[in-house]
Amino acid sequence: MEIIESKPKETILLLGNEAITRGALEAGIDVATTYPGTPSSEIADTFSAIAKYLKKKGEKPSFYFEYSTNEKVALEVAAAASFSGLRALTCMKHVGLNVASDAFMTYLYVGCRGGHIIVSADDPYCHSSQNEQDNRYFAIFASAPMLEPTTPEEAKEMTRLGFEISEELQSPILLRTVTRLNHARGAVVLKKPVKPRRKGHFEKSPMLVTTPAVARARHPELLKMMERAEKISEKSPFNEIINVGRPDDWGIVTSGVSFNYVREVVDDLKLDVRILKLGMTHPLPRKMCEKFVKSCKNIVIVEELEPILENQFKEMIYDLGTDVKLYGKSTGHFSRLYEYNPDIVTGALSKIFKVKNPISKPVKPEIKIPGRPPSLCPGCPHRATYYAVKKASPKGTVYPTDIGCYTLGKEPPLEMADLLLCMGSNAGTACGLAASTDHTVISFMGDSTFFHSGIPPIINAVHHSHDVVITVLDNRTTAMTGHQPHPGTDFDGMGRPARRIKVEDVVKGCGVEHIEITDPNNIKETTEAFKRAIAFKGPSVVVSKAPCILLENKAKRKAGEKISVYTIDQEKCKKCKICIGKFGCPAFYYAEDDSIHIDEQQCNGCGNCVLVCPFDAISKKKEMK
Repeated sequence: MEIIESKPKETILLLGNEAITRGALEAGIDVATTYPGTPSSEIADTFSAIAKYLKKKGEKPSFYFEYSTNEKVALEVAAAASFSGLRALTCMKHVGLNVASDAFMTYLYVGCRGGHIIVSADDPYCHSSQNEQDNRYFAIFASAPMLEPTTPEEAKEMTRLGFEISEELQSPILLRTVTRLNHARGAVVLKKPVKPRRKGHFEKSPMLVTTPAVARARHPELLKMMERAEKISEKSPFNEIINVGRPDDWGIVTSGVSFNYVREVVDDLKLDVRILKLGMTHPLPRKMCEKFVKSCKNIVIVEELEPILENQFKEMIYDLGTDVKLYGKSTGHFSRLYEYNPDIVTGALSKIFKVKNPISKPVKPEIKIPGRPPSLCPGCPHRATYYAVKKASPKGTVYPTDIGCYTLGKEPPLEMADLLLCMGSNAGTACGLAASTDHTVISFMGDSTFFHSGIPPIINAVHHSHDVVITVLDNRTTAMTGHQPHPGTDFDGMGRPARRIKVEDVVKGCGVEHIEITDPNNIKETTEAFKRAIAFKGPSVVVSKAPCILLENKAKRKAGEKISVYTIDQEKCKKCKICIGKFGCPAFYYAEDDSIHIDEQQCNGCGNCVLVCPFDAISKKKEMK
């Protein structure tokens, strides 16, 4: 693997996420934990791949890595390693920090011993998320020192040096990234990895037990830590002033990936400005910022999402008593919505600096191209489950759903998603609907979601006797984020054998009396199972078990087995359109003459279409290697 076998001083191309992993390796990482979530997933996946690669070579990894049950557990595991003097990293997507926040907020009070980097990968534009919250607020909320990289190279260096800052301050560090950085690929210069500590020692201290008396004593220490952090920020190489051209009284303040757009646009527009590039953004280097403010008459703030820097600089300008004019979100030049790009920044800066925008207006195509929304894969067992549920459900049934591949059941023609808040919310909202309406309620969650946060609401349903059907779509992987393992699989993140926890065993232990276990690929039996579950008064759970079709076919190919491909007998086909209009498999398509066919390149050979067709028009065509 290039990421571990390349020599120091070599330059290699890495994703931003991979660069963070490399930075942790160079810092001598001991423990890494996560719950997978895009756009952060490749950080942990790279640790996992390294561990498996070394295992195949007969070598033992220098670090311990795990895909934890959820983000809160991931943070707690890594924090304990840090308390024991080891260097730890925890990575998650932005909403994962919501889950981990209970531990996170208190963690800043007690601090750490070994360095601990907490990666929060924000997702402007909601590329793969239910919101686009700005987790810079978490740094302010918790009094956490924070770093924001602009490039993969800087992400690697911030991770590497972040461990040193963390240990100097005895505080975990928040490394805040965004999708555009996580999934960008750039040149990274490698440094020699530090030897890991491997084994720690936990030293007992009453100040690690956060009773109210301890919290009162630790809060002043937290504030003192932030004062020390500000001194580090003043000297940080990640904070710098860049003079472009012959700057007079104009300045631009920016951070993270927005700096890349600013630097490019300033050159394109030939602007004479000072750019304050902030990499350690909490706490701000106040003296440096005040000096910058005093050198300008006009300041532009360029930052994605919330006006956090803008509000801090407004306050600073007021405190200094200067008449500096500030441009940003409050003046309407930049939006609080979505992610930025060079076009957006060019448009804003050309207006502010009153220069011609060199970017021509986009030309609308004469032909409107239809949208292509994401859909469940051909052969996905979730589709078969949804089809069976729809056949079994009475009219007016409400379907709360959850985070995962199966969320795509929201799209036509299945339309099997009516309510979604967050991970694990399906069963909780199902309980609320059962208590407040007369609707039949059938909820859906995946197996990874079940272990993440689905168990407590099932216990709630049992304790309060809510009349709900809770479905666990068990495809034996964390599919949407890249097929990572979870407690329901036979192996862990390092490729070692692991004890598999059965969903039905846990559910039975929670007190559920009516449990159905079904294979969704048998649509008839699955339909009957849901009918029985609906008829049962009280909470019932249906565990729909079938492996992800992508993993199943991968295993078949590895074993040399063949995969079936199906075809439609045009003479038998009555064009009832159930295969497309109700079942919705994307392998089906219309020809120009309105006849229906199956795309061999997309067909994954599940055979469910044979069961769906009422006229026996679909049959196996051939088997492909």
